Amino acid sequence: MLPVSPEVKTNPLQKANFCSRLFVWWLNPLFKIGHKRKLEPDDMYSVLPEDRSQRLGEELQGYWDQEVKRAQKDAQEPSLMKAIIKCYWKSYLIWGLFTFLEEGTRVVQPIFLGKMVSYVENYDPTDSAALHEAYAYAAGLSASVLVWAVLHHLYFYHIQRVGMRLRVAVCHMIYRKALRLSSSAMGKTTTGQIVNLLSNDVNRFDQVTTFLHYLWVGPLQAITVTTLLWMEIGMSCLAGMAVAIILLLLQSCIGKLFSSLWSKTAALTDDRIRTMSEVITGIRTIKMNVWEKSFIDLITSLRRKEISKILRSSYLRGMNLASFFAMSKIMIFVTFISNVVLDNLITGSQAFVAVTLFEALRCSSTLYFPMAVEKVSETVVSIQRIKNFLLLDEISQCYLLLPSDGKTIVDVQAFTASWEKASKIPTLQGLSFTVRPGELLAVVGHVGAGKSSLLSALLGELPPSQGTVSVHGRIAYVSQQPWVFPGTVRSNILFGKKYEKERYEEVIKACALEEDLQSLEEEDLTEIAERGTPLSEGQKARVSLARAVYQDADIYLLDDPFSAVDAIVSRHLFEQCIRQALKEKITILVTHQLQYLKYASQILTLKDGITVEIGTYSEFLKSRIDIFSLFEKGNEQSEPSAVPETPTVISESLVQSLQSPRPSLKDMAQEDQETENIQVTLPLEDHLEGKVGFKTYKNYFTGGADWSVIIFLILVNIAAQITYALQDWWLAYWANVQNELYFGVYVKEDEDVVFILNWYLGVYSGLTVSTVLLGITRSLLIFYILVNSSQALHNKMLESILRAPVLFFHKNPIGRILNRFSKDIGHMDDLLPLIFLNFIQTFLLVIGVVVVMVAAIPWTAIPVIPLVILFFFLRRYFLETSRDVKHLECTTRSPVFSHLASSLRGLWTIRAYKAEQKFQDLFDAHQDLHSEAWFLLLMTSRWLAVYLDVICAIFVTVIAFGALILVETLDAGHVGLVLSLTITLTSMFQWCVRQSAEVENMMISVERVIEYTDLVKEAPWELEYRPPPSWPNKGVISFNYVNFRHKSDGPLVLRNMYADIYSGRKYGIVGRTGAGKSSLIAALFRLSEPEGDICIDDILTVRIGLHDLRKKMSVALQEPVLFTGTMRKNLDPFNEHTDKELWNALEEVQFKESIEGLPAKMNTELAESGLNLSVGQKQLVCLARAILRKNQILIIDKATSYVDPSTDELIQKKICERFAQCTVLTIAHRLRTVIDYERILVLDLGIWNEYGGTHNLLQDRNSLFYKMVQQVGEVEAAVLAKRAKQVYFKRK
Repeated sequence: MLPVSPEVKTNPLQKANFCSRLFVWWLNPLFKIGHKRKLEPDDMYSVLPEDRSQRLGEELQGYWDQEVKRAQKDAQEPSLMKAIIKCYWKSYLIWGLFTFLEEGTRVVQPIFLGKMVSYVENYDPTDSAALHEAYAYAAGLSASVLVWAVLHHLYFYHIQRVGMRLRVAVCHMIYRKALRLSSSAMGKTTTGQIVNLLSNDVNRFDQVTTFLHYLWVGPLQAITVTTLLWMEIGMSCLAGMAVAIILLLLQSCIGKLFSSLWSKTAALTDDRIRTMSEVITGIRTIKMNVWEKSFIDLITSLRRKEISKILRSSYLRGMNLASFFAMSKIMIFVTFISNVVLDNLITGSQAFVAVTLFEALRCSSTLYFPMAVEKVSETVVSIQRIKNFLLLDEISQCYLLLPSDGKTIVDVQAFTASWEKASKIPTLQGLSFTVRPGELLAVVGHVGAGKSSLLSALLGELPPSQGTVSVHGRIAYVSQQPWVFPGTVRSNILFGKKYEKERYEEVIKACALEEDLQSLEEEDLTEIAERGTPLSEGQKARVSLARAVYQDADIYLLDDPFSAVDAIVSRHLFEQCIRQALKEKITILVTHQLQYLKYASQILTLKDGITVEIGTYSEFLKSRIDIFSLFEKGNEQSEPSAVPETPTVISESLVQSLQSPRPSLKDMAQEDQETENIQVTLPLEDHLEGKVGFKTYKNYFTGGADWSVIIFLILVNIAAQITYALQDWWLAYWANVQNELYFGVYVKEDEDVVFILNWYLGVYSGLTVSTVLLGITRSLLIFYILVNSSQALHNKMLESILRAPVLFFHKNPIGRILNRFSKDIGHMDDLLPLIFLNFIQTFLLVIGVVVVMVAAIPWTAIPVIPLVILFFFLRRYFLETSRDVKHLECTTRSPVFSHLASSLRGLWTIRAYKAEQKFQDLFDAHQDLHSEAWFLLLMTSRWLAVYLDVICAIFVTVIAFGALILVETLDAGHVGLVLSLTITLTSMFQWCVRQSAEVENMMISVERVIEYTDLVKEAPWELEYRPPPSWPNKGVISFNYVNFRHKSDGPLVLRNMYADIYSGRKYGIVGRTGAGKSSLIAALFRLSEPEGDICIDDILTVRIGLHDLRKKMSVALQEPVLFTGTMRKNLDPFNEHTDKELWNALEEVQFKESIEGLPAKMNTELAESGLNLSVGQKQLVCLARAILRKNQILIIDKATSYVDPSTDELIQKKICERFAQCTVLTIAHRLRTVIDYERILVLDLGIWNEYGGTHNLLQDRNSLFYKMVQQVGEVEAAVLAKRAKQVYFKRK
């Protein structure tokens, strides 16, 4: 579990002394733990106070707010870049000076080297002064290498921390903004886009800060090197520098291309992640409608477009890296050729000083400079994207909480407003009403009449265009689609309030949650996962209601809380919650349950956003308004009836306990004393242990290419390295010849000498050209293979996830799955190929360098062997810990996304309860946990690098002094070669070991993706035996002793189900909330495998593939699932029907007029998950979708629960006409829906309880169905009985 608490280990860095900080000794205890066992989240050190998310975010937010104000004053667009620079420039600049010093020490090294080589050239055994001087130079060389190592790491550590802080601060701002988005802004962005901003865009900050300083250090260093070269070898150095300048300019141009490619890639990634997030959220609908293949095709095609852009930028990157590999070689070659052309003579020492100076330029100018250009251009695009998001509209907080005189009231006068600014018809028009404490206002009307919009206007979510709304008092809100967040049931109800046992238990009783909580494993401490796994819709609705009641607010806005529950529970909630617990409050109840209208103080009837009538129940009766015909057929209601006389589930004692005055709540109203933090639990996923196996690497490489291509790649690598090493080797011989010429041993005019020189030059040119060509081939090949592999693994993972059973999605929060698709795939597209290529290049370079050194001066093998052994052990020791830290970094990232996705779903609820700050604090806590892991990741790699560099510095010292001691046996060319290679080796070697560790860490992303390519699958989609195309032509379903559980170790939700459902009949399935009605459908669709036999038209459902089975049944579910896109695309996602069929289906669900009234009709764009439709309207769209699939079996699972009764009745009538020959199963809580049906099945606690015609069941006073009918109130019960009788005699 993840306790979000400050009692974590304090960070030892706070108390560490100077030496410990410099050499990272304070981390040693962590490495010891990592060596012994796997690291756990508790082993991480807490974040340093100055790195806390809240502090960083608020600081940057302050600068951003100033910038926005300034821009408004000057009527310009604000610039996020300016705000970031103002916030961070000081600290960043100071560390920039370190870079300058560090690169300075690099440039001094060749000078010391040159002096040592010239001592070897002019060696005179008698001259002791020269020897002492040479020793001084050797000491200087060693010292400069050591100083460089220390400075380099100080710089990198601090600069990466600036990057981390900037990233954390921007994430804080993005989440803060997400909590404040207005409804119109929500239509302009999607969860996918925000997740992408949080996962991929902010990453650019980590990368750009590292390299940014090289934009000025690189050119400065180039100028210094040119000056030194001019002093050493004269004019010919300009030729070499010209090559460098041309390459730098080329790379800057490439950088521009990067930014345009990145902005296109990012937009495509947004799309892909958004679609993915919709697929995961709507997975039940997708599986029941057999759309998996279509969605796999859709996402794969999005991915294909994205990859084509990524490949292009990867090839550009490959060219950049190839230039890093070959640039110094080209520069040296051009310089020496021009030297020959100009007829200059140089000594061996001068030749090697030139080589080393060019090598010094190598990292800063040919690796870091182009990296800086590329990262800056990408970051500019990301900052622009983040800025556009931060500039979206915010919700305006326009309501006072409490007036001065302490009176609570809701007063609406002449209120007009519309969701769409463009639409001509307002959503609500000219509404006026007043509600005072102790009053209940019931709001009724058809689907889409504007009932939910009215509540959002009171919440401040729908800003008025005319009129006023004054809301005085604290608001509690229950949304129509209940929202629960990851945590325990108790924390969902408390929602940040203090736990008071008596009060809490009262609320649980009033909301009829007692039995439900007892049935859960840990009662109210059961964790409900992100989707609220163990809870049915009805239970979620009651948890939301309990949350509202427990808040003890002044004003209650309840959006149809009874739709998801059955009649008995509904009656209980109304009596105990609304009439008892909330009797002194202002309550505004949107409802379709007309039997409760008589208890309302006022009734407001809406139609198309306009008030039809407002008044009391008796006024409605007197005026004999045709209001009830809006909803029902009976005007017999005259006298308000008492509570039904049949004894009900609610015990008397409970009623009495609730009637006694509640513990006085006035004393509790001091807000401060009773709030505490909301406890959210987002469990960390288990991470794989141990090192990344060979199999992962094999899968990664073979995912993108055949073995033949991989073998070719290996050969190219070896060839490139051989040409590269030979070039150095050849240079030593050439330098020796030059030396002899310089000192007059050879005469240049001699024919043999001319031949030798030309022969040397010819081979040297050949080697240089082949080095360049092989380098480029290798770069492009690696990128091609790895990016393709990333695409292949993505597609495999996608297919594997869509083949996983529904249970998988309940166990894994959406953030965890999206993390794989956004962050891990992002790493594989972007960073991994780069790091891999870097590693392969440097690894081969190091091997080549060592081989050349040992070949030139064999005794160098003596220090090289222990060096290699030491490095090997250090790396192994390091990886034991660093691998775990990287795993923790991956797993602590998921909760950040899960928390964001969950908050966006419950945005209105969070805002209604004014809980934004609490959720922001939670987000900061998740960020801090991730920062703990990230900080350790930075520090562990610094630890390794520091030790490697110190060892390298010792190695340089040994070689330098060794060369002086053994000077008599050596020639100048070889000494120069070995020393210049040693210096190259110091930076290369530690870069190589670090890259290898980095590759292994990054491979964890690949491992996590591969883990998801091999999930447990549900049964096959198609089997060899295919049912005949006409099947099922009758639609007979028989259940034969079926047992069903949702997960293999879960409790039984259906027991010994035995029933026959005949062809062409209409069956109503009723029962209490949680009786197993929806589980019956799940068993029929095999969402989990049932025990026992289910046959459809004499074919066992287990004998055929899942697709063959599910395709043949149409289903409309209670939770409507819509996708971003047009209305047409939602009705018919894969273009299988004509327009005429679509309009007919809409007409059948009474939704045609509403769509025709929209400006774009069928092509109206729906916002993410259909935000611009009411829940009832979404249900109608989903029902229309089910009707379009002309199947013999139609299943309606409470699919009209959010629709008003009259529309529902019309729909039922249409369905009975249209599907007269089909078998229809309807699950309903509203008994009126199924009263005309031929047969009723009553379920109770997963057991088949009663079965028969409605009229017959009502004759038996002991039947459960009779009791359920009595619960709806006397009048309604009489109407139902009458209907049942009529239908019964009509059929006779």
